[in-house]
Amino acid sequence: MLESIKVTERLHWPEVEMSKKYILNSTDKALSPSQVYLEKISSSVLKDLFSAGSSSYNVLLQAEEEEKKSPKQSPHKRPKPSLKSGSTLSKRNRPGMAPKKVRAAEGGSKPAQANRVLSGSYSNVPKPARNIAVVGSTMGLTPRAVPQLRKACIPNSPRTKLPSLHKAAIAREVEYAKKLCILSAIKPSNVEKEKAKFFKSDFNYNPQFEYSNPVSPLVLARHNNASDHFLTQAVHIMELALQRYGSYEKFEQVTGGNLLTKSRIWHNVKKYMEKEGCLGEIVVQVTDDLLSRASMTVVNGRPTLTINISTAREHWLEGMLRHEIGTHYFRGINNCHQPWSSSLGRKKHNLKPLNPTEEGLASIHSVLFRKDPTLWRAALLYYTVYQASHMSFSQLFHNLGRFVQDPNTRWDYCVRAKRGQTDTAQPGCFSKDQVYLDGILKILRYRDKINFSLLMALGKVSFEDVDRLKALAQMENVRIPHFMQDQARYAEQLTKIMAVNQLTDEELKTII
Repeated sequence: MLESIKVTERLHWPEVEMSKKYILNSTDKALSPSQVYLEKISSSVLKDLFSAGSSSYNVLLQAEEEEKKSPKQSPHKRPKPSLKSGSTLSKRNRPGMAPKKVRAAEGGSKPAQANRVLSGSYSNVPKPARNIAVVGSTMGLTPRAVPQLRKACIPNSPRTKLPSLHKAAIAREVEYAKKLCILSAIKPSNVEKEKAKFFKSDFNYNPQFEYSNPVSPLVLARHNNASDHFLTQAVHIMELALQRYGSYEKFEQVTGGNLLTKSRIWHNVKKYMEKEGCLGEIVVQVTDDLLSRASMTVVNGRPTLTINISTAREHWLEGMLRHEIGTHYFRGINNCHQPWSSSLGRKKHNLKPLNPTEEGLASIHSVLFRKDPTLWRAALLYYTVYQASHMSFSQLFHNLGRFVQDPNTRWDYCVRAKRGQTDTAQPGCFSKDQVYLDGILKILRYRDKINFSLLMALGKVSFEDVDRLKALAQMENVRIPHFMQDQARYAEQLTKIMAVNQLTDEELKTII
């Protein structure tokens, strides 16, 4: 086994609670160097990989160290690809991995959340190269030498200690931890108790939420700025779906398909990771205790994907993986090579905020290649936040009945919009969830001008910064997900999303 990263901080994120682990190995073929690479990235870099600005991609670091000895490995270097102007992205063949028998963790009780490391056999694995392997080719930029500063991103050997942080880096870590504390603190600690009261009251009680570490009113006020700018589009998108299917529940069943079992989830995730060439890099967890459909975190130095089993549907799962892995994870990996990978670098190059581009792009990828790419979830989140800013919890719940019949589903949306509040009888919202539709519409508005391959390759940047930054970019080791390698097909799918949601270029030009 490769040596795990030593972590010295502890950040609590209530949506992810580690329990028993299950290990799934594939023994027929060895892993490629890229599949075992991430064990060598420092914890500070892993933090940056998932700093997508939303609760779905926050980092959870635990203080427990895992000491694992690494077998001796023979030196191995991957050939560097040639970087020719105008080259197109091509798919790379990857070995398939046959599953091995699952080994259950000790203990007789059934875990609420089960984990698997989806990987291959670590025996006879050559020593990975220092750089991340390229998936596809690069995007017509002349490569430049990797600056010495990037060495902090990738230590030279598995036994190398974490690099010491200078003052600016420490300040960045502290600021990032503060952001995580805000997102962690706004999840109520008495959700189930208040839900029982709410349902018993025939949905007329306004929950009184409690918090283990309450956020200050000033901080909450900064996240209470709901917008109505795209409200018309949000309502229209949902009304179209209701016209086609009659109800959200029917839309969910017809377009999403059946709920998946844990074993099918793991099978499909493993298959997707093989396709992306990242098998062995990410721990997979399945739980039923998650507000979102999935989240990407780092636990004990390992990137960890947590999937909500109650929302994992057969036709929607791959879209979720494109969102989590194909967008956030790959853009995070690519970002660590760039001159703007640190907060100082972002300031130096005057980068715009990564959102709404980050979440907008990921949300587009969630519905990409669906038979019906209706932007329902992004639209409902946007609508719910706006209404929450003017309504009590109970009023909001009844208002959402226009679009969602199931009371449990409505409850979840209301909690997301009202999290952070104590007395939910008062108007107020946590406005983060509006970023999805905001980002989607802005990207669709400028889709003909955006170089999407570069947007992925440059890391955590706004689409507005791509043209300005491309001359400074380090392109030698970028990773491009398989679904973006055929740009003509990708563009066709964006046009389909526009058509299905009845969005027109004329309308988008008017509002954006």
